[in-house]
Amino acid sequence: MVIDNKRWGILYCPKGSTIRPNKRWERVEKALRDNNIDYDYVQSENTGSVERLIKMFTNSGYETIVIVGGDSALNDAVNCLMQIDSEKRKKISIGLIPNGVMNDFAHFWYMREDDEDRLIRSFKRKRIKKIDLGCIRYHNKYGEPCRRYFLNCVNVGFIAAIMNIRRKTRHLLKSRTLSFLFSFVLMIFQRPDYKMHIKINTDEVKRKVMTVCVGNALGYGQTPNAVPYNGQLDVSVVFHSEMTQLFDGIYLFLKGKFLNHRNVSPYRTKKVEFLDAEYAMVGIDGRLMKTPKGPFTIFIEPEVINFLLPD
Repeated sequence: MVIDNKRWGILYCPKGSTIRPNKRWERVEKALRDNNIDYDYVQSENTGSVERLIKMFTNSGYETIVIVGGDSALNDAVNCLMQIDSEKRKKISIGLIPNGVMNDFAHFWYMREDDEDRLIRSFKRKRIKKIDLGCIRYHNKYGEPCRRYFLNCVNVGFIAAIMNIRRKTRHLLKSRTLSFLFSFVLMIFQRPDYKMHIKINTDEVKRKVMTVCVGNALGYGQTPNAVPYNGQLDVSVVFHSEMTQLFDGIYLFLKGKFLNHRNVSPYRTKKVEFLDAEYAMVGIDGRLMKTPKGPFTIFIEPEVINFLLPD
């Protein structure tokens, strides 16, 4: 079935820990009605359903798709868009109403969770910016070549390990935020190091590293100067530090001065090659991914997504 391409496709992704998930949708629905938006609405059942529902929208001819969700839902959506023909993708614009735990990509654009009316009014004006995507190219455990796109960042090492512990403890603590804080405190006292061999521009890093963040945007505060429209990736390589230096790093992180820490080496590049990071976990846009087998490469795809801007 092909629909009027002026209608919006709305994908609502409720938070898993919310007691009344429909309350949030009721506010979004009211804002859509108040702004006289013609739309069709679907709700994701789980994290695995987002790409299927976005594919349904694109196959049906929707040219404005709005995600009411967090970083992971938006990641699934853009990965689905990157699977379709580029000429067809040029006609599709994607908007975001934040409804996640971290909402880091939304924060880059100064979007707030209680801002649905302002955002919908902005999207109605169709102010569009072509934005970049990062891409990680790797092989899975079967030796098959794979790729995955990201809007925010890829974490390799310490932060990805925190995501793994958070995933395991979330059902016990009944809160994503509590499980993240618990995981962070636990990992501070372990402070694992990973033997890595990384090529960035003309530099080679071949030593033990605590964590690496490759950011297309804020990178959850680790790549604070990255922007998703300059055709570049920002990279923060964090080396092992003593406990006192670690707490100093946390202070600078909270102050937005993470790159000033003595054990952080920042870079800007179009491509990063991980020649060796065998035992380090990898997270992409806030979600742990299956660890690539062998070397992998992260690079930039400039201006491939039409993003609806807020005012």
